[in-house]
Amino acid sequence: MNFKENKAIYLQIADRICDEILLGQYKDEERIPSVREYAAIVEVNANTAMRSFEYLQSQNVIYNKRGIGYFVTSGARALILSLRRETFLKEEVEYFFKQLYTLEVSMDKIVAMFGEFIKKQK
Repeated sequence: MNFKENKAIYLQIADRICDEILLGQYKDEERIPSVREYAAIVEVNANTAMRSFEYLQSQNVIYNKRGIGYFVTSGARALILSLRRETFLKEEVEYFFKQLYTLEVSMDKIVAMFGEFIKKQK
């Protein structure tokens, strides 16, 4: 996994697991790879992966069944969507709007581009 320098690695791994949940790779109440398995997948130390799992557990995204492994919490997808929407609207939209204004990009252009993006996703 390629990591960014401006964000802690364990948080980037947690984001990746959340992305995988959002994309349906891991469903509610489904077991996810073990800490060691996930560390090998993303090529990090098991301690770093463990920190990611602990963080996700503290956010109620995953939970541990002792001796069995980690599982996706029921409703995790909705929780992740809610948290990410809130963060996006608070932290990124203002910058986006400022750029639209500064660069004189019309909302009509944005709507058209978004429509094309949606078509490509289907």
